[in-house]
Amino acid sequence: MSTELSPVSLESENDPPAMSRTSGWKRLLNSNRVIWVMAAVAIVSLLAGVLLSRFIVSPSQAAQNATAPDAGLITVPVENRELANDVTLRGDANFADSVEVALETGDIGGPAVVTGQVPTAGANLDALAVALEVAGRPVIVLPGDLPVYRTLRIGVAGPDVVQLKQALRAVGIDGGNPESNVFDSATAAGIAALYNAVGYPAPDSPEGTAESVRSAEDSVRSADEQVAAAQRELSATSSGAPESVRLAQNNLVRQADVALKAAQNAVPLDPAEVADRAADYDIAVAARAEALAIPDAGAAVAALNAARAGAASARALLTETRSGTLSYLPSSEVLYLSGLPRRVDEVMVTRGSAVGASIMRVSGSSLVIAASAAESDAKLLAVGARAVISMPDDSEIEATVTKVEPRDDGKAQEGVRYDVVLTPDALTPEQLQILQGNNVRVQIPVSSTEGKVLAVPLAALTAGAGGESRIEVSEEDGKTRLIEVTTGLAAEGYVEIIPVEGRLDAGALVVVGR
Repeated sequence: MSTELSPVSLESENDPPAMSRTSGWKRLLNSNRVIWVMAAVAIVSLLAGVLLSRFIVSPSQAAQNATAPDAGLITVPVENRELANDVTLRGDANFADSVEVALETGDIGGPAVVTGQVPTAGANLDALAVALEVAGRPVIVLPGDLPVYRTLRIGVAGPDVVQLKQALRAVGIDGGNPESNVFDSATAAGIAALYNAVGYPAPDSPEGTAESVRSAEDSVRSADEQVAAAQRELSATSSGAPESVRLAQNNLVRQADVALKAAQNAVPLDPAEVADRAADYDIAVAARAEALAIPDAGAAVAALNAARAGAASARALLTETRSGTLSYLPSSEVLYLSGLPRRVDEVMVTRGSAVGASIMRVSGSSLVIAASAAESDAKLLAVGARAVISMPDDSEIEATVTKVEPRDDGKAQEGVRYDVVLTPDALTPEQLQILQGNNVRVQIPVSSTEGKVLAVPLAALTAGAGGESRIEVSEEDGKTRLIEVTTGLAAEGYVEIIPVEGRLDAGALVVVGR
């Protein structure tokens, strides 16, 4: 049985051994090429890591290996700059002196219903403005602080009358002597002028006033007649006996005297006749004295005084009655406000509603910044100082300090705070709208240098043996020298310096540390 060999077998048998091994390696490499590439990359990476580790040092190792640098001076240049100290506060922008306004309605005599002239929020109330109309009558705004508590009319006296006269004078109306606290006819005339100025009729007199005036006038006429009658009675009493009686009495005395003398001269003399005629003469003289004597006028004087007192009372009653016909000021028709003009912030009534406890809230017409400051800062501030306000839109406006007062809140005085009020300069409507109701930053310069001065950081100052101030200047050769200086304003971490001797220019290096 014959056996045939395959070509491969024959080829293998015929190839030399070395050729067979080479072909085997080739087959091995070709079949595992990816594995061999990955192994080569790993070996190369390992070698690279070993080499790099000899050159790269960690921060901690570098810090351990580092040596401390040589000590040196820390210097800064002398600057030529303007210094200023500021007090910085925060404040709320609102209209000042906000208060609720109440109206006295006790004398209206009916429902206090609002009938018109209702202002809107944002409106301004000035002197002679009509703040509201209640029951068809105006509520007139006048300058003043004292609240209304009664109706003012002829004969009333008090501080509220003085306030009324002063208010009338402030709006150009003559209300009488403001030094007098009595409501007189001149004040009544001023009230009539007041209502004419605001375009409303003065209040009507009470019903029945005209009839009362006529009755009082009749009483005065009757009293005057009684005074006249009493005066006639007194005149008649004071004048004595009539002339005819005086002449008759004198004649009787003369006749008695003639008879007495005849008896005394008769011959022969009759003593009895002389005695009789002497008695007749004495009687005639006594009778004349009685007839011509002035009677006692006491009763007539008393009657005249009583008549005059009655006339005075009648006239006083007439004056009082007539005063009811003169102009007066009802308590419900006036509203006193201080610091006019005032801005209406809120209205609590509407047309047709009844007047309640408050009718509106008003404030000053000028917007202010209300802030508070610690005592240490407040003592640096003064009324009239200028300030800069940072607006919410990052713009700036200027303002003036108008009030610096300790806050009276009933607390202990230690650590007391101060109220600081600032008034901005004239604002545009847009600025007013942006600013109102916001909390803003306020800077108030309290001291500054006049222009630029030499200045160094506070850390550059040292004290000499005598307490003098010095700075240490670094020279180009590395050496330093001490210069005595006079210090000025300190602000923003810097202090103004002036060399006591020699010259010091901006840019010179001063030592602030080592």
